Amino acid sequence: MVSLGCPKNLVDAEVMLGVLAKDEYEITTDEKDADVIIVNTCSFIKEAKQESIDAILDLAERKHDGRCHTLIVSGCLPQRYQEELANDLPEVDIFIGTGDYPRIAEILAEKKDSDGQLRYVGDPDYIYDETLPRLNSSPAWYSYLKIGEGCSNCCSYCVIPQLRGAYRSRPLDALVAEAERLAARGVKEINVISQDVTRYGSDLDDGSTLETLLRRLAAIEGIRWIRLLYAYPDGITDGLIELIRDEPKICKYLDIPIQHIADQVLKRMNRRSSEAQIRNLIATLRREIPGIALRTSLIVGFPGETVDDFASLMQFVEQTQFDRLGVFCYSREENTPAAAMPDQVSERVKRERCRKLMRTQARLSFRRNRALIGTTEQVIVEGYSEETELLLRGRSSRQAPDIDGQVYITAGTAEVGDIVSLKVTDSSDYDLIGEIVV
Repeated sequence: MVSLGCPKNLVDAEVMLGVLAKDEYEITTDEKDADVIIVNTCSFIKEAKQESIDAILDLAERKHDGRCHTLIVSGCLPQRYQEELANDLPEVDIFIGTGDYPRIAEILAEKKDSDGQLRYVGDPDYIYDETLPRLNSSPAWYSYLKIGEGCSNCCSYCVIPQLRGAYRSRPLDALVAEAERLAARGVKEINVISQDVTRYGSDLDDGSTLETLLRRLAAIEGIRWIRLLYAYPDGITDGLIELIRDEPKICKYLDIPIQHIADQVLKRMNRRSSEAQIRNLIATLRREIPGIALRTSLIVGFPGETVDDFASLMQFVEQTQFDRLGVFCYSREENTPAAAMPDQVSERVKRERCRKLMRTQARLSFRRNRALIGTTEQVIVEGYSEETELLLRGRSSRQAPDIDGQVYITAGTAEVGDIVSLKVTDSSDYDLIGEIVV
């Protein structure tokens, strides 16, 4: 199994692995030993599409120099381009969309009676439940909990509603049951994910909200950290802020995708927040939750983004000093309102603006990391440094898996998966260095 794209996609891949393992398939990490190879794809932006195509073509070679007899492409790419892919990729045996992946074992059984290329791409209206097995592919001490599927925000640049459908919340008790099973397996860190975690419960009729879910998760024995990813700014309530502040298990960390700060760009993006609302929210979060780590994502080169709009964005980043920041060049995706907008920005200008923002963020991140020297952070130990087994490495509660930096531990001993206190002694642009303290 090769899973590309976001953690939400990874959860789908883990469900497929769980279903196959239950059906007595053996999972291998060596692609040359695999009879069946699955590529779980992303097609959010053009770079993700290209990465998916490259992976498919590369793994198709295992049909010649490995044991592979069945190559499966699943997820967002076939959901979006099933006709084109069927014509252009004859080496693929099965295409599976975003709503049919739980049928993976059944689909493989059907393939045994067919010599032709098969496609299972229906309406994207499925959401998995707690009765399905799931094989956690992350390290044993953390996991993702996908609390909803799809998106109803309808940003003008985004294809997610087309690929995943409208937002659907999973039932509260089902999520708690899944989290309890994860905790029983030794998971200490739950990363709560969906396209918009703040929308959780809005489509349910039982009064469930993100706050009620978080309280239930915090009551589970064994869970030490709960992290929120993808919290839309207009959905962050006073009650949620108070809960993050007061509940020790909830990491003082929040991922808020704001995308831009210029009001005219936000309006064209069909975002619901204004510059004033975003600035006020950030000020409130830092006032009410001292030391909170804030992460955001920004899009540069959106249609109609002027020199002044970009200057406003640069100024905002300088003033706000986010702890974590991701920048994307606008990707003109077909069948989105933004693709038909006038005043498209050139690729050269997009790349130049992206580089400027990232250089600025590297400098700001370094400054914020230097300010942590002498402080004590809670760190989860994840193994040895990639460069030397003389150093342990881990993540602080201010760092999410895969997308943020790491902590390098120069003194002290601990077991993998332990959560320890660490005194920060040094830093780089994105990483921290420190010593375990008792």
